[in-house]
Order: sequence, then structure tokens, then C-alpha cells
Amino acid sequence: MIGSFTFENLPCRVVFGSGTLDTARAEVERLGGKRALVLTTPQQEAQGKSLGAALGTLYAGIFPGATMHTPVDVTERALAAMKACEADCVVSLGGGSTTGLGKALALRTGINQLCIPTTYAGSEMTPIVGQTENGLKTTVRDAAILPETVIYDVDLTLTLPVSLAATSGINAIAHAVEALYARDTNPVTSLMAEEGIRALAHALPAIAAKSDDREARTEALYGAWLCGVCLGTVGMALHHKLCHTLGGTFDLPHAETHTIVLPHALAYNAPAVPDAMARISRAIGAADASQGLFDLAKRLGAKTALRDVGMPESGIDRAADLAVTNAYWNPRPLERNAIRDLIARAWAGEPPVTIKAAA
Repeated sequence: MIGSFTFENLPCRVVFGSGTLDTARAEVERLGGKRALVLTTPQQEAQGKSLGAALGTLYAGIFPGATMHTPVDVTERALAAMKACEADCVVSLGGGSTTGLGKALALRTGINQLCIPTTYAGSEMTPIVGQTENGLKTTVRDAAILPETVIYDVDLTLTLPVSLAATSGINAIAHAVEALYARDTNPVTSLMAEEGIRALAHALPAIAAKSDDREARTEALYGAWLCGVCLGTVGMALHHKLCHTLGGTFDLPHAETHTIVLPHALAYNAPAVPDAMARISRAIGAADASQGLFDLAKRLGAKTALRDVGMPESGIDRAADLAVTNAYWNPRPLERNAIRDLIARAWAGEPPVTIKAAA
């Protein structure tokens, strides 16, 4: 039975395919841009300069300083660079770190963004940015944050290392998983969520087996797009709160943290969301959704322990305390001790355990 729901379609233009990077200049012109600042990480600076050359007279300069968790001080340096070259728009080329920087600049200035993702992060489809200052990561949701245009070019993902494809892809799956049991879930988003999970769960093992499998790379990027739409359309819950807390507090790598935490957060919520669990199980072809996602990560060779990505064991209690501060919605009530146990298992790399809520 379909009940009452609200669905809001976000105003973002998507150009999807192979070779679509060649449309970047036309898309900047379509946005009315005259001077575009290209944003990248230090590792992708050469790609950014090549893109700048393709933009021709629209190229105002490059800021190659994007880094994970969108530190406020980096945003301020980028803002200074933007003013110095008199840019009237930004072109973000890269993964979630670069996308986040472009969003932070848009939030502050209102400039238009052309986003060109090279991973499966999905954040390019959301009006959300997480920013870090003094070891604390906070999230802002605002219509001004959503990129105006996103170019998905499968060619840009062909060289994405298998290890990064795996964690970036499971990070994307996390968006769709939580969309299935979001407080404001709706039939349209749930369709996209299940299809996004299915596409990625099917494509990632194929990429691991043959890294240049163009069909699998296309399916993965398609799935990531769908999962990103889910993230931008409905609210998230415990999993995303935990990952923001862990990433911002301990400076952990974003996609790896999502990959490790997801099976455990899902197991925590499982008793409260049987319908969502059934849809996830169907999408990944596993009897148990949380165990199936844990097994998928191991099959792809991804790390499954927070201790292996830099989290100290002494931080488990602090993380548990932070995870239950600032009330937020979750399908199962937040129980500090149970969440501490969840984090401890994720830290040790143990399989997820479904525990019923306290009476």
C-alpha cells in the first residue's frame, strides 16, 4: 500500500556518457560563465590544467588545494584565489573533496558550479556540504549548495584504481541504503535507491576482476548517480552521522570510513526497518543485507576495520558520546552503549551483529 509522501525534484542538469568532458566549455557558457576557476586536489592538478586549456578564454585559473572533509581554512584560501582571478563560476574536477570545496564556495558567494566527478561519491547531486573546523565536522543543507550542472564522463573513471572504485562505490551504496528507511522516504526515491544499490553491487566485482571493463564502469557511474540523487532528496540517519563524526574527529578517509561502518550501522537499524532490509538483500543478492555488504567489501579487498584507517582504540568512547549528541532522526532510538559496541566492532573489523533494541 502506498501512503502519503512528499517528493521534491532537485533542479540539476546532468550530462551522462563517454567523452562528455568535451561539453565542459559549452556547459560553462550555458550557465553564463565568463571566467571559470578550476578546482582540483593536488593529485589531479595536471588534469585540471588540461581541462583549463580546453575551456580556452573561459579559463580564469586553477586552485589545486582541495582536501577531504572540506576544511574551512582551505575554503578561505580558495575564496581568495577566486577573487584574485575574478572568477564568476567554478568547475570542480575530482571526487568528494573537490566537489565539497566547490559547494563551500557556492554557499559563501552564490556562484554557479559545474561539477565533473571522477569517483562514485555522489555528493555532486546534493544540496549538502560537510565542513570541518577545529576537528569538528558540521553539515549545512541549502539550495545554493547544489551544483547547477554535473557532467558524468565514464572515461574519467576508467583509471580510477580498483581499491578506490570499491570504497567510493560502497560509499555511494550507503546513501541509497539510508534513503530506503529515511523519515521522508517516498516511492520514487526508493525505486532509485534499490536500482542504485543493485547497479553498484553488480558492477564493482566486475571492475575488481577487470579494471578496464567499460560496461561495468558505466553501470557503476550510473548507480552512483542514482545513489547521489537519493542522498540529495531525502534525509539520512545513523550511518551518515557516525561517518561524519569519525571522519571529522579523527581525520579518517571518507570513503573507507563509509565502507567500514555501513554494515554495522545497518545491522543496528535492522530490527526497525525489515522492508528496507528486504529490498537491500534483493538488490545485492544476499540473504542478510548487513552481512552481505560486509562480505562485498571483503570480496573487493576493501579494509573492514577502523583501526586500519587510522582510528585509535582510545577514540571509541569519544565517538560514541559524539554520536548521540545533537538529536537527529533515526528509525531506531539511539542507545549510547549499543552504538559504542557497534563502533568497537567496526574498529576491530568484526562482522556486523544485529542486536534488538532495549526493551
